[in-house]
Amino acid sequence: MGEVNEGLSGTPAGSSSGSGRAVLGTPGPAARITTELPVALVTGASSGIGRATALRLAALGWYPLLSGTDPERLTEIARLTGGHAMAGDLCRPDGPDRLASWAQAATGRVDVLIANAGVGWRGPFAGMPPDVLERMITLNLIAPLQLARLLLPGMTARGSGRIVLVGSIAGAVGVGEEAVYTATKAALGMFAESLRYELRGTGVRVSVVLPGVVDTPFFRRRGSPYDRAWPRAVTPERVADTIVAGITGRRDRLFVPWWLRVPERVHGVAPGLFERLAARFG
Repeated sequence: MGEVNEGLSGTPAGSSSGSGRAVLGTPGPAARITTELPVALVTGASSGIGRATALRLAALGWYPLLSGTDPERLTEIARLTGGHAMAGDLCRPDGPDRLASWAQAATGRVDVLIANAGVGWRGPFAGMPPDVLERMITLNLIAPLQLARLLLPGMTARGSGRIVLVGSIAGAVGVGEEAVYTATKAALGMFAESLRYELRGTGVRVSVVLPGVVDTPFFRRRGSPYDRAWPRAVTPERVADTIVAGITGRRDRLFVPWWLRVPERVHGVAPGLFERLAARFG
């Protein structure tokens, strides 16, 4: 359940200052860009939620730094947003370090981290390939935590910043045959809550966005299409609007659509009833 753009596996890319034209390059420090605009780093920006979020932010006067799987798609989204792009693999041991270093070198700061990159898989847990399990935990959980760890010192030093973690309703209620995906998203939510306690008074806020089914390539990539008539999938643009609300507003947990709060609350106050309903209706 939910959608997050699948991982990063490409060649680093950059863009000429202010031009929005991403060009493939070699690993190394990015050319410094001078901008007075607030800067947002968006992972999983090649398509889906990440792409829609980058477009929304650019339209609202943000400077987007883009990370994603596909160098060609990143080139296009950088052109459309006037941003700066880099492709790389967040599952590599040095992936988050390389991305954080590149982002901070590109503009001198990152005002907002939108940790959106991730991967899904559906099937019985006992049959899950071990490499898929490891990649999912690395991309969905470890990479966002590492990026937050690397970017937080700059935010706290400036006394402002925002970390937006793209989770899933599957992180709030269990989903059959998505045990590991659900576990990674649940852990992401608890990380966000705990980090909020630590950051009180620093000017840095942490929010988590919990979408349900989103109309993106996520289900095709995970190898199991979404074929239910209800609930209907929401658009990535709708999730992007909620992410922007997470940046500009005061709410810490944002559901897309809003009524997904209901099953979460039923799960919290009557877990036995919720499990019986889930077993019957899926």
